[in-house]
Amino acid sequence: MRGIPVCAGLALAFAVPAAAQDDVAHGDPDWAVIAGVDAFFEALRSDDKTALARTMHPGGTIYIHDRMVPGAPETVVVAVADHLARWAGTPKGLDERMTYATVLVDGDMAQVWGPYRFMIGDSTTHCGINSLSLIRTEDGWKVANTSFTMEPPSECDRLGAPGVSE
Repeated sequence: MRGIPVCAGLALAFAVPAAAQDDVAHGDPDWAVIAGVDAFFEALRSDDKTALARTMHPGGTIYIHDRMVPGAPETVVVAVADHLARWAGTPKGLDERMTYATVLVDGDMAQVWGPYRFMIGDSTTHCGINSLSLIRTEDGWKVANTSFTMEPPSECDRLGAPGVSE
C-alpha cells in the first residue's frame, strides 16, 4: 500500500465491500495495520484527549528528530506514558495528515513510514517523516514506538508532506 493519505485511507475503507472490511479484523494484515494507524490519527485530532491513549502502547518510546533550527538538530526522547500525560493539556484543533508510503507487516509487528504535516487549525506548524512501529494486541494494532523528523513548514513540499486538505 503506497501513497495513501490518511483521509483517502479512511474513504477507501468505507468504500470497500463489507466482505473486504472483514479482512481488516480477520485477515488482510495491511488493512488491519492501516486501520490501526487511521485510529491513531483520528484520536490525535479528537477533542477527547483520552482517545490517543487507546491507540498507543503505554510502554513505547517517541524519538523526535528536531530539525526546526537550521544547523542545530537535536534528538528528544519521550516515553509514550509521559507524552500521553502531557497530551491532556494540548489545544483543540490539532491535525496531522500522513501519507502511508510504506507499510510492512510481519506477524505481530508492523512498520508504517511516510511524510506528514502537522497543523493547528489551518496553520502548518511543522512537517517531516513519520516512522510508526506497531504491535498487534488483543485490542488490535497499537502504535508502540515512533520516530519522526520535525522540520519547518518551508520544507513540507520537499518532503512530500500531504496538503492541508488531504
